[in-house]
Amino acid sequence: MSARRSIFLGESALRTDRAVAVILAGGEGNRLGVLSGVRAKPAVPFGGKYRIIDFTLSNCVNSGIGDVLVLTQYNPRSLNDHIGRGRPWDLDRTIGGVRILQPQVGRGNTANWYRGTADAVLQNLREIVANGAETVLVLSGDHIYKMDYERFISAHRRSGADVTVAVREVSLDDARRMGVVAVDGRKHITGFHEKPKRPTSRLASMGIYAFTAEALATWLDESRPDFGANVLPAMVAGGAKVMAHRFRGYWQDVGTLPAYFEANMDLLASKPELDLFDRDWLILTRSEERSPARIGGEARVERSMISHGCVIEGTVERSLLSPGVRVGRGAVVRDSIIMFDAEIGAGAVIDHAIIDKEVKVGRAAKVGVGELPGAPNRANPEMLATGLVVIGKQAQVPDGASVARNVLVDAEASLSDWPDGGVVKAGTTIKAGGAWNPRRALVR
Repeated sequence: MSARRSIFLGESALRTDRAVAVILAGGEGNRLGVLSGVRAKPAVPFGGKYRIIDFTLSNCVNSGIGDVLVLTQYNPRSLNDHIGRGRPWDLDRTIGGVRILQPQVGRGNTANWYRGTADAVLQNLREIVANGAETVLVLSGDHIYKMDYERFISAHRRSGADVTVAVREVSLDDARRMGVVAVDGRKHITGFHEKPKRPTSRLASMGIYAFTAEALATWLDESRPDFGANVLPAMVAGGAKVMAHRFRGYWQDVGTLPAYFEANMDLLASKPELDLFDRDWLILTRSEERSPARIGGEARVERSMISHGCVIEGTVERSLLSPGVRVGRGAVVRDSIIMFDAEIGAGAVIDHAIIDKEVKVGRAAKVGVGELPGAPNRANPEMLATGLVVIGKQAQVPDGASVARNVLVDAEASLSDWPDGGVVKAGTTIKAGGAWNPRRALVR
């Protein structure tokens, strides 16, 4: 069902009635470094104008699911502001719609942070089943994909399963950080192993589950805080009917900086696997009113995505620019992601970098100097080793700076945090001085 159909046909026409979607959006996402240091991972910008959670929310609407709960925890402010009452997704409804739930503190009790994905659902179970849902769809809010949940739910109901798990083929290297499943000829899951050191299968869980409400209530328990590590293995071992639903479309877990970068770059292909221009499956988002993008007379743009409100006076090659980005005269942005309202000074060169919101790059600064991949980041070698330079939100880069590969710059790093001369060797981390900036409370 297309976005337009789901919006204009109304709730009576939806075939996924008696289903509720629960989006897990409380993760810290620490492998994204400074990008998720000031916001929840699902709120990280993606693809120019979007946030990561927009894909899951849009999948719900396009699939005809009008009852959505979003479970938040870590740094929820940005996510709360982005979703609001759900109007961009047609989820600002009297019955159903979108609701944002956070860990609760009852009278006489201390705060109980979610201990895992299943614990988050357990703590909100009463709210989840309050409307009498027959099927509970448990989704991750930090994956990039398009999926028709209506077909998924229909297959789950036809099979009579207690839970159906969406699965796909992955590389053995990726399988080590996912839940790997064993499936028989009838699509029954006969084994489930979370993040195995030596995976014996390339078939992995996508973290997308369709439960019957009864099975969910039966198998959730305080002793089983995580779906992949505890609940699903227990269900398989305990004789529950656990089915696999194979997904063959585009899907990316953007939980690391290289994966996040590559998923953005995938959008620039001549025929990208993930088509953002498909009007039958729109990806919806909260979008501010801004002027159209303006390309200057001496500017040049090649194979890039330029959002509204951008002003380009220099050169942009194979890059994604969020709304409000300014690229000065003679500046070059190449193979990079530049987020909302960042400013690239005249004559600056940005190569193979991720620049967060409201960063100011000085005149003639060079970010991403040297051959790829360069020396890994000394403080976070597993996070930054491919040559990316990552600059956190509202940081400042001095005029004439020279920043080599795998450099990490903290959010709000000021000019005084940089070394004299502005030369930064590969693998360096520039720490912010620690002074609180009151504007950080206003910009998300």
